[in-house]
Amino acid sequence: MNTLSPPCMRGRFFKIYYMRLTLLVAMVLLSAVAVAQPAVGTTVPEIALKDVNGNTVTLSSLRGKVVLIDFWASWCGPCRKTNRLMVRLYPKLKAKGFEIYSISIDDDVTDWKKAIAADKITWLQVNEKNGWNGPVANAWKIEQIPATFLIDKEGVLVAVDPDERLLEKKVNVLLKK
Repeated sequence: MNTLSPPCMRGRFFKIYYMRLTLLVAMVLLSAVAVAQPAVGTTVPEIALKDVNGNTVTLSSLRGKVVLIDFWASWCGPCRKTNRLMVRLYPKLKAKGFEIYSISIDDDVTDWKKAIAADKITWLQVNEKNGWNGPVANAWKIEQIPATFLIDKEGVLVAVDPDERLLEKKVNVLLKK
């Protein structure tokens, strides 16, 4: 008999409980992998959404550029703060071959367009009509915004949610390749 473990850990009930708990943890971990966002080092899935003028813009049309995919919404305070940071960064990098493909998950297109004007956004804007439940947001497993994905010139994911300094550094390195 093991005298070092408490009596509650020696019984049959504990063994069954421990096995069930272990199985539950394994299932949670496996389900997290099954619904994961695109992985760094993989080619990202295609996106085709309508811009502010109603024209369909595909992500693949930007191949050859370093692209930041940015999921956001007009009602999201942190997203609007990120927009202000990008307004400063974008002009410095655009001429070198950098582009932002912003995907709004706004349900109200009018609010989306007002936010574009208010934030003085000059980069590419598209809208996911069904917001969180839209096919693109689902394919990319978007559960919070802002959510950003940096892809290289070949469409390979390089970074997820990089901060401003890391973003600028990575973009500059990728533009030199």
